[in-house]
Amino acid sequence: MATNVLHPAGWRRKATRLDEHLPVDHQLSRFYRAGAGLMGLVLVVFGILGLIDRIGIFDTGGDTVAGLNTNGALSILSICVGLLLFIGMVIGGNFASTLNMFIGIAFILSGFVNLALLDSSANFLAFEMPNVLFSFVVGVLLMMFGMYGRVSGGLPHDNPYWRARHPERASTEQRRRRTPMPEVTNGKRL
Repeated sequence: MATNVLHPAGWRRKATRLDEHLPVDHQLSRFYRAGAGLMGLVLVVFGILGLIDRIGIFDTGGDTVAGLNTNGALSILSICVGLLLFIGMVIGGNFASTLNMFIGIAFILSGFVNLALLDSSANFLAFEMPNVLFSFVVGVLLMMFGMYGRVSGGLPHDNPYWRARHPERASTEQRRRRTPMPEVTNGKRL
């Protein structure tokens, strides 16, 4: 009964979906691509530098690359994730955005899991505290690159995600833009 007061009859909220289609040339697509490409490049370079040292796949001896502990498994995993981000960069659009978000969440979860495994025998990726912090930073950056323009309180009204969340106001604004104003010449309507 109380729900009728809060939600009048006929009022339905449209569910927001993250996979709404953007125009192919939308400005946000470039941002998603740049984020995926930049983070993919960082991971691929880290992985290649780790493989160049010819360390063992599951060696936990403390080999470092760019201040981060690494082994062969972490290097190969970094290259694979970096290549996946490059694929997202090539495809672009909502795919790159969604991929950035999911990989960002995976990096944050990996940071927490590896934080718990730091001094245990299950630390087969040879993580140390700088690796955990790096995982958190990369995760947050990827999530920012993925969510930018899709999840915000201040989206501009021409943003397709804002229009999907506010269909009534978007249609009103669109009608307002379509209705031409009468031309006035010398104080008289034409």
